[in-house]
Amino acid sequence: MAKPSKTSVLQVRMDAKLKKEVEELYESMGTSFAEAVRMFAKKSVTIQGLPFELNIQPARKKISAGLAKGLYNIPDDIDICNDEIAEMFGVNE
Repeated sequence: MAKPSKTSVLQVRMDAKLKKEVEELYESMGTSFAEAVRMFAKKSVTIQGLPFELNIQPARKKISAGLAKGLYNIPDDIDICNDEIAEMFGVNE
C-alpha cells in the first residue's frame, strides 16, 4: 500500500526537554513523534473530537503506595479511563 503524499508541514514550539522525552518514548514503542501526531490527527477526525477526555477538576489527593515510601503515587481515580483506553486500542474484555 502506497503511503499518502505528505504535502503540509506542522511546526510546534515546545520545551526541548519535553521533545526529547517524547521522542524517546515513541521510539521505544517502535514509532516516531511525527507518526504519533499523525495518529492523533487521524483519530481526532475519525471520532470528530479529541481522542481523550478533557476535564477541569480540582487537584486530587494522591495516596502513596506501600513500600515506595512516597516515591510512587497512585491517583484516587486510577481506573477511571480503563474502558476508554481499551476502546482506543481495540481490546475486548
